[in-house]
Amino acid sequence: MAYHKSSEKRIRQTKVKNEANKYKAKTMRNALKDLRSTTSKKEAEEMVPKMNSMLDRLAKKNIIHPKKAANLKSSVVRHVNNLK
Repeated sequence: MAYHKSSEKRIRQTKVKNEANKYKAKTMRNALKDLRSTTSKKEAEEMVPKMNSMLDRLAKKNIIHPKKAANLKSSVVRHVNNLK
């Protein structure tokens, strides 16, 4: 139980930020799944810049680790290059 007003406010703020971060991370995972399930190379190439931008933003805001973003970007580009 929080005893200070500031700690009560911090708990409320943390709850809101956690929900927003979960939403953003889940949106990223869904976009990643959509891109990886795409079989058309042209569609996938159009999705890559948006995916890279999303990963960079999430890494910048510490929602995901910067190295995880780099690994995901690399794997997405590898996937697109292997499409026919």
